[in-house]
Amino acid sequence: MKVVIIGGVAGGMSAATRLRRLDPEAEIVVFEKSGHVSYANCGLPYYVGGVIENESDLLLQTPESLHKRFRLDVRVSTEVLAINAAAHTVTLKSLLSGETSEMSYDKLILSPGANPVVPPIPGVERALTLRNIEDVELIAGAVATKPKNAVVIGGGFIGVEIAENLVHKKIPTVVIEAAPQVLAPLDPEMATFVAEEIAKHGIDLRLGSGVASISESSVTLSDGSVLPADLIILSIGVKPEIGLAKAAGLDITSRGAVAVNDFNQTSDLDIYAIGDAAEKKDALDGASTLVPLANLANRHGRTVADHICGLPIRVVPTQGTAIVKVFDLAVATTGWNEKRLKAADIKYLAIHTHPNSHAGYYPDSKQMSLKLLVDPNSGKIFGAQGVGTDGVDKRIDVIATAMRGGITAPELADLELAYAPPYGSAKDPVNMLGYVAENLISGLTQSVQWSDIDQMHEDGWSIVDVRSAGEFANGTIPGAINISVDEMREKITEVPTGKIIVTCQVGQRGHVATTLLRKLGYEAVNLDGGYRTWKNSPAFKPTNK
Repeated sequence: MKVVIIGGVAGGMSAATRLRRLDPEAEIVVFEKSGHVSYANCGLPYYVGGVIENESDLLLQTPESLHKRFRLDVRVSTEVLAINAAAHTVTLKSLLSGETSEMSYDKLILSPGANPVVPPIPGVERALTLRNIEDVELIAGAVATKPKNAVVIGGGFIGVEIAENLVHKKIPTVVIEAAPQVLAPLDPEMATFVAEEIAKHGIDLRLGSGVASISESSVTLSDGSVLPADLIILSIGVKPEIGLAKAAGLDITSRGAVAVNDFNQTSDLDIYAIGDAAEKKDALDGASTLVPLANLANRHGRTVADHICGLPIRVVPTQGTAIVKVFDLAVATTGWNEKRLKAADIKYLAIHTHPNSHAGYYPDSKQMSLKLLVDPNSGKIFGAQGVGTDGVDKRIDVIATAMRGGITAPELADLELAYAPPYGSAKDPVNMLGYVAENLISGLTQSVQWSDIDQMHEDGWSIVDVRSAGEFANGTIPGAINISVDEMREKITEVPTGKIIVTCQVGQRGHVATTLLRKLGYEAVNLDGGYRTWKNSPAFKPTNK
């Protein structure tokens, strides 16, 4: 059997090495257009900033090492010009010699990845993009000239990583994002934590304004602002590389990816597509989706190798679990966000908590912010988001695992998670999300969201802040009155009649007060996530007390 693989890195090389482990006799040929076939793609921004000092640390394998260990025929600087599906051949061009040739295959694996999105902005050719080793060498070379300023276009994962690493190089940097927030997978009240962190480290963050044009020395925004720009990096997203597949007559989805079945076979069953170029199936609604993540590409490569060799395949849809470092913050997400649930008209409960990373009495405990989205009836987990300096990664990973295993939100309370004071709490933040979900779904208590407050207050609901007088004096929701939860029984006559929104700092004291008031016959609801969530939402205005 002869297997030809177009494209290396995560997907292609996972397929190639898995194939070799399963079939020691197969002829396996890998073609890679760039000069490097196996490298740490996700580490590229950190090489720009000098966090990863040596380029060689990014290079995982070479054609020589892959041949020595796996007897793979790996050819870099070789472009595949065309696929003749009927003849089972590919047309090749050496980018070093210019010579063209043809090669036959029994099975073909497409792993060309994704290309940076480059919009038709006047002067955009001056901007650099980041996809491979050659790109990072260009950017690192430009950084080495010590530019006076830099503009990063795009506030997504790669954009904020690049911006952070430019700051490491002491280059004044502006990040431009056309949307009203950074990091689109987050909901706005979670993205605010990230925007604050970016600004804290000196980056000029311009939200809600796109780029109108680029000149030799500046970038002009759609609002008319002109920014000096010695260095410009374009990072507004990626799109699947489908040129070869489309020309070969393979089916393409409406989202612009190569259509594949559960085994990653294309419309030609002898051709597979994997990684960023291939469609994925969403775990929540089963729809076709695009999720350009390295772990999915690795999984695809293994799946295809197993299918070619006749092994049973587990069909696994994607949740889109991801994490990014933004200076001192870890920002993680899995599943759907609130914006997407609203757009799909799916009913949900949102739960915000702000727990410590480990036991508060143990030194260096750090506060994080978690958001869980669940079905209000079944408790099915739709998604989660987390932002914090410590402990976010393992909480999102636990929730992502729970989602994969079909564990409901209330059942998070039942998980036995490793605990010692330096690492967690006896009631882990994930357990606490489960307790909150159980209270809400059972009807023991009821919560409202930051986005509900203005309208509810206008409709006659009173707001009672149950924090201490000192906390209240440092800032509260406009119109709130202060009755400490510890004094509420004694001051019950001061509680307004009618409907009451209870708020505290993070929701915990609010829950205590809400349950008390409900038992006493009041119609009371708790502000989910408390003042901290409200203050980081679009509802907060800095001029408010």
